[in-house]
Amino acid sequence: MKKAFFQLHIAVFLAGFTAILGRLIDLNEGLLVWYRLFITVIVLAGIMYYKQMLKAIPIKDMLQISGVGLIIAIHWVAFYGSVKYANVSVALVCFSATGFFTAIFEPLILGKRFLPAEILLGTMAIAGIYIIFDFHPQYKVGIAFGIVAAVGSALFPIFNKQLLHRFTPRTLMLYELGGGLLSLTLLLPFYLLKFPATHYLPSFSDWMWLLVLAVVCTVLSFDLQLNALKKISAFTANLTYNLEPVYGIILAFVLFGENKQFHKEFFIGLGLIMLAILLQMGRVLYAHRSIQPLQDHR
Repeated sequence: MKKAFFQLHIAVFLAGFTAILGRLIDLNEGLLVWYRLFITVIVLAGIMYYKQMLKAIPIKDMLQISGVGLIIAIHWVAFYGSVKYANVSVALVCFSATGFFTAIFEPLILGKRFLPAEILLGTMAIAGIYIIFDFHPQYKVGIAFGIVAAVGSALFPIFNKQLLHRFTPRTLMLYELGGGLLSLTLLLPFYLLKFPATHYLPSFSDWMWLLVLAVVCTVLSFDLQLNALKKISAFTANLTYNLEPVYGIILAFVLFGENKQFHKEFFIGLGLIMLAILLQMGRVLYAHRSIQPLQDHR
């Protein structure tokens, strides 16, 4: 069990580290995501071929999965756009709005009832982002990218819930990222017209960081999470992933000194967002403990 918890926290840490890599890689966000997808798909397909896990799926399913891959690609481009046009801390703060958008989109898409508590806590996170936006207008483009990233982050798990009933996680990941790569290849020329790149080929250091991003922070992180889930419940894993923006912001403060770039209003907004996350974790933990004795009794 200790090993599983360690694997899970490493996976969450690596997820938070992806924002740091977005700052270190000197590429336009669209190109950065294209290279990340390209390397990840090749590595993942190679691993699955070696382990004889590659499976063909019907064209109809492939198109459906590719649609989710497009959402993932847009989410990643927007997330790294937030890092590029603002900074790591702002990008991760905006990422915290995912809970608000999930509380809105999940009932609409899956036909569930709205939960006022989740909407209220999500609104607290949005209020925190508004405070930061109001007092740090120089980050407005980065914040806009961050909000788009949060919308994407809320949408693709909702669609994945349906698909995971029919496909293994690795098969789903390969076809989603493959679909995202194909979609982004078609859309990238239009994106670069609006957000031009200064160069199109990665430098040597960019290649090194891209390999870390694709192999370590995507493929390895995914495997660590899967291994952890063999011992730890999905509930615990989802709760632990709330630490992702916390890890990332701490790393940004330590590595880049981003805390020196902000006024007190940033920390007020950040505090409001962290309070919303803590209240949500407490609410879910309380509900889980209330249900667990009933399940044990059965």
